[in-house]
Amino acid sequence: MEGQNLTLENVSTIVAAIIVGTLARVWLLKEDYRQYPSYPNGYLIHIITGFVASALGAVAIPALMSKNFVAVTFLTLALQQFRDVRKMEKESLTDLENTEYTYRGTAYIDGIAKTFESRNYIAFVTAFFVSLTITIVPLNIWVNIIAGIIVGIAIVSYLKNFTKGKSIGDIAQVKEGKVEVKNSSLYVDGIFVSNLLGTDNAEKLFKEEGLAVVIYPNENHYRINLDNFGQRQAALFEATRALGNKRYNFTRKDYEQGRIVITLVPIKQDIDALIEVVKKCPLLESTKKSHSVMKTNLKGE
Repeated sequence: MEGQNLTLENVSTIVAAIIVGTLARVWLLKEDYRQYPSYPNGYLIHIITGFVASALGAVAIPALMSKNFVAVTFLTLALQQFRDVRKMEKESLTDLENTEYTYRGTAYIDGIAKTFESRNYIAFVTAFFVSLTITIVPLNIWVNIIAGIIVGIAIVSYLKNFTKGKSIGDIAQVKEGKVEVKNSSLYVDGIFVSNLLGTDNAEKLFKEEGLAVVIYPNENHYRINLDNFGQRQAALFEATRALGNKRYNFTRKDYEQGRIVITLVPIKQDIDALIEVVKKCPLLESTKKSHSVMKTNLKGE
């Protein structure tokens, strides 16, 4: 009945669901080559928010079972909490824009913020289904908990695969580009990049230390993604973040063949690392288009 005390089974259900949900968030919290989230403070922030999300999902079923329908309304706090996570990430990364070698860009920042928001939803959903499974399985509490853990692992595995994004390497070939300086103008594989190399020092710097890669889309329609300025800016940012930037960085697109140039004078001279980091740059959600939407039958209108 409403207002009744929690039983041992309720407490066991909530604790098990919170633990599985929090571990799901930890599983998804991977510090990759981009060094984000940072360690250890970034880890701590996201683990704590994952714990809160798991707690919200874990107590929903016991609250309903005790007919405490008023308590369920606190789930609206979950949405606000998740939005705050997204807002926090946006504000933090935006504040750092002027301290980086080059800008991430608003499209990339929005994508990162959405990713961390969605991962808290995964923790919430996982804890909710673990709690539901433990509650409805008609066996003893330990068997129920084991069943809940199995369901939780299945939910996390599915959602992790469902939310996994693609990278530039999935839709394009990334190859080393030949850097040339002609009459103070910079070219990469014959593609004009910039005419800002007006001094002898700038020309010498790029000739001796400049690196470049050229991105070749696998299909013509992938140009829709790669030509997007936000996508090119994200690739340039990852290049400068991984190799450092001694001076100068440019991105340019070839209008005829759809090639994309990323070039810079890095601190670390490693063309293989540059190719790899551009391949692994995520495809931004804001650049993705559904081909099914483009197959609209206009004859039926």
